[in-house]
Amino acid sequence: MAASEFNRSPLPPYPEMIVTALGALQEPNGSNKTTISKYIESNYGELPAGHSQLLTHHLNRMKDTGELVFWKNNYMIRDPNAPPRRGRGRPPKVKGPVLPGAVSSPMKPRGRPPKDPDAPKPLKVSTGSGRPRGRPRKMAKPAGGLGGSVEAAAGTGGTGRPRGRPPKAKQSMTEVRVGN
Repeated sequence: MAASEFNRSPLPPYPEMIVTALGALQEPNGSNKTTISKYIESNYGELPAGHSQLLTHHLNRMKDTGELVFWKNNYMIRDPNAPPRRGRGRPPKVKGPVLPGAVSSPMKPRGRPPKDPDAPKPLKVSTGSGRPRGRPRKMAKPAGGLGGSVEAAAGTGGTGRPRGRPPKAKQSMTEVRVGN
C-alpha cells in the first residue's frame, strides 16, 4: 500500500456534496443545515470527525460567494433568473435618473435653524394690568417680625403665651384620693 492511497479520501469536496444534497432534497423553500447534514451522512457513510463544523464553514462560504441563498434559516441554490429577495422593513426609495445638466441643491441641515441676529425684535404687547405674568415672588421676612416687637421675634406672639398646645394639667394628690 502506498502512502498516497492512505491520505486520499473517497469523499467528494463539501461544496459538491452540499449541491447534490440540495438537488436531491428538492424542498420548495430550501433545506436547513440539519437535513443537509442527515442526507450527507446517509449517502456518504464515513465522514470526518469535525463534520458539523466543516459543513457550517462551507455553507457560510458558499452563502458569502453567492452560490447559495440563505432565506428563513434555509439554504437553496441560487436561481439566476429570480429577482433578489427583499428583507424585512420598508424598501428603500427608488431615486429617479439624474440628468447630466441638472444642478443639485445642497442638502438641508438637520434640526432647528439658528436664529438670525439681524432679525427685528418682536414688540411687547401689554396686558393692561401693569402686573407681570405668572406667580408673584415671595415676600422677604421682616427683620423685626410681624409686629416689630422683641416679644414677637422671640416667638411669644406678644400675648405672653407660648405657641402651640398647652401642656396637660397634672392632677393633684388630693383629687386622686377623693375619687377612691
